[in-house]
Amino acid sequence: MSRFTDQTVLVTGGSGGQGASHVRAFHAEGANVVIAGIDVERGLALAQELGERARFVRLDVTDQAAWQAAVADAQDAFGGLNVLVNNAGVQNPPAPIEDTEKARWDNILEVNLTGTFLGIQSATPALRRAGGGSIVNIASTMGLGGTAFYAPYVASKWAVRGLTQTAALELGRDRIRVNTIHPGVIATPFITEPAAGAAAPIADFYSPDPFAIPRLGEPADVTRLLLFLASADASFITGSEYVIDGGLLLGPALQPA
Repeated sequence: MSRFTDQTVLVTGGSGGQGASHVRAFHAEGANVVIAGIDVERGLALAQELGERARFVRLDVTDQAAWQAAVADAQDAFGGLNVLVNNAGVQNPPAPIEDTEKARWDNILEVNLTGTFLGIQSATPALRRAGGGSIVNIASTMGLGGTAFYAPYVASKWAVRGLTQTAALELGRDRIRVNTIHPGVIATPFITEPAAGAAAPIADFYSPDPFAIPRLGEPADVTRLLLFLASADASFITGSEYVIDGGLLLGPALQPA
């Protein structure tokens, strides 16, 4: 079943670990895919791999003009835009608040929060012209509770929650649904490799052994949920948050002695 035949989907951070998984799955379900990101080499390679119905656009999500150009490119190439996935994000190296440089704070908020804001703002007219559609913002379980040493990232993902719910209220009457996915520890370079300036990856701090489902998540786990939320199967869902973390936030799954 091809849920996205004749639809156009734009995915930011589209050549990364989760992003590439999302792009491939949308394409397999019949969508025209716009792979948006700053890694030109990987983005072009993915577009070439997929072939027909796929194209790469260079997009710095903090650049409003670049956003407008990316949306225009999607419309020019494929005739419209139906789904936006705000997937691009960056993390900070772990540091206490008192040692976090303002420049680091500004960069994380600019990419993770302002980038999402600009995506919603830029895509809305195109989605409205298409008769409605779906926006899915990829947040994090760190946006649902405090996490020591990751203040910029945590703050950015908490704010994405409020932005998502506000956009859902504003756009619902235009048949544009806006939802959030909060992945836990997913086995991608974002988690398994150190952030710039960090000595160790986030995965080093999160052993899956105590999780109710004792493994790291895979990009495909997130992708399957994303496809549902972006599709007509979720036509009555907006402003909602979906956690996909193997039970991380539930606390340890204690075993009898």
